[in-house]
Amino acid sequence: MSKSKILVVEDEKTIAEAVIAYLEKNEYEVIWADNGNLAVDYFRQNKPDMVLLDLMLPGYSGEEICKIIRSESRIPIIMMTAKSSEDHIVDGLNLGADDYITKPFSPRELVARVQSLFRRTLKNDSFKKNIIEFNANDLKIDLDAVEVFKKDERVSLTQSEYKLLTTMAKTPNRTYTRDELIQYAFNSDFDGFDRTIDSHIKNLRSKIETDSTNPIYIVTVRGVGYKFNGERR
Repeated sequence: MSKSKILVVEDEKTIAEAVIAYLEKNEYEVIWADNGNLAVDYFRQNKPDMVLLDLMLPGYSGEEICKIIRSESRIPIIMMTAKSSEDHIVDGLNLGADDYITKPFSPRELVARVQSLFRRTLKNDSFKKNIIEFNANDLKIDLDAVEVFKKDERVSLTQSEYKLLTTMAKTPNRTYTRDELIQYAFNSDFDGFDRTIDSHIKNLRSKIETDSTNPIYIVTVRGVGYKFNGERR
């Protein structure tokens, strides 16, 4: 089983070294960024499972980093800071942080919070019945939030593209004719020809497929229509 990956964003070397030592002792893989700009780069390059985030940093501030991460991902964030007033804590949580620990803190306490947050996140995920994931989280559809993610990055779909995707993804390996897609995805709310479906499919592939010229999700069934492939998690 692969280790959970944690991005530690902390510009004070002694604090970072203590945190990293305790995390690695508890079998976590750790990436360290000592400034805000590097933190954003590492977040996007390494796709960590959690971020431990100092607020007062060179480059992007912790608050700015939190906003960037939340615009792109739902991974857990724990803020680590000397800003200990109630207003600061509330502001941090409102930005999207999941937990908040004030300096000075015990590395043991921080690790306990990390473990607790991972358990809570896993438990909550198990109850998200309206989230469907395919191919080891390569593609995720949040039916409640009406959002689609490709490798944890939000994909902007039109309403028509979203309707087509969810119609097919809910019944993988079923082949739909163009007329059936119009019927099931749009009902009577469709103004166009059946071949318009082809244009929507082409645009959808460009957004959710790794290689739209060789699609693995929305597959053409020649002479019939389309079907959705994908190993559901």
